[in-house]
Amino acid sequence: MVAAVSPELITQLDAAVKSGSPERSDRMLGQVMDLFLSNINHLGESQISLLDDVLVRLVGRTETVALAQLSETLSHITLAPRETVRRLAFHDDPMVATPVLRSSGRLSEKDLIEIARTLSQQHLLAICGRRKLSEALTDALMRRGDANVSHALAHNPGAEFSECGYATLVGRAERDEKLTEKLGLRLDLPANLLRELLTMATDVVRARFLTASRPVKQEKGEAAPAKAKPRHEYTQALSQVDTLNRAGKLNNSAVNRFAVGGDYVSVLAALAFKADVKVEVIEPFLQSDRLYALIVTCKAARLDWSTTRMIVYNRPGCPPVTPHQLEQAQEIFDHLLLSIAQWTVRFASERI
Repeated sequence: MVAAVSPELITQLDAAVKSGSPERSDRMLGQVMDLFLSNINHLGESQISLLDDVLVRLVGRTETVALAQLSETLSHITLAPRETVRRLAFHDDPMVATPVLRSSGRLSEKDLIEIARTLSQQHLLAICGRRKLSEALTDALMRRGDANVSHALAHNPGAEFSECGYATLVGRAERDEKLTEKLGLRLDLPANLLRELLTMATDVVRARFLTASRPVKQEKGEAAPAKAKPRHEYTQALSQVDTLNRAGKLNNSAVNRFAVGGDYVSVLAALAFKADVKVEVIEPFLQSDRLYALIVTCKAARLDWSTTRMIVYNRPGCPPVTPHQLEQAQEIFDHLLLSIAQWTVRFASERI
């Protein structure tokens, strides 16, 4: 009940904290948290602030294991006591700080940047796991972060980077094949830096770009990616494209018509035939998280950009391609050598 959290009770708890031993503080921490959690749906900010004052005092007198449990509990609570969360986040022991650094919405960006500038690599790594990271925060993390931090940032689809931050990551990727792979799968990498990344990537890494999924943000109400067609549905389409090829008519115009008409069974059959790979290999490439793979396959199939763009625009069940994604796609298409595209698709086909 709301009445259970009164100023008088807070005063009594505060007095007990001041006079108690560390062991008693541990017990009291559990009692205060029980009180908080049992009343959480009825508390306003003012009452939470009163409890916050007591919890802050307890944090300074409580053992590390209990603090780590407290941090885990508070990390998932929207209206967690703000100053308590802050004290836990700034704790020297990463075991205590990590849960709130990863998840709590009660930490300000100023707090997070200060931690990124002053505390350990484990603290920085925990911040990298947050759902959203601003450019200012990723810049701060990049200045002090080690290789693990760079990898975690590159892997986080919610991390935003300044142009300088992205350039720094690409520079580090020159000596780090795994970081190159993570960066190549990002949807927001500027086109000029993506081109640079592709230039320095090994053939093996480029092939991995095809088989790995890129993170895709799907808005509510959007259609799910199309499911792959059963194998038997391609028999007639493969026969059709073989006939067109024998007549010298399996060209850009024919594939373009398939795409415009939504005949993606024939699109897949044509790509498989022209790229000389099995149709099962490229079935996943029509999904929204495989745009890079689709572009490389179109290049390997000797299609032009106009036809490739039409295939991208008309993928069944996929969200509309963004201008940035299309710019990236054309950068890849224009600068990728035909021989590399063909080798990449065949290399990837051996691993699917």
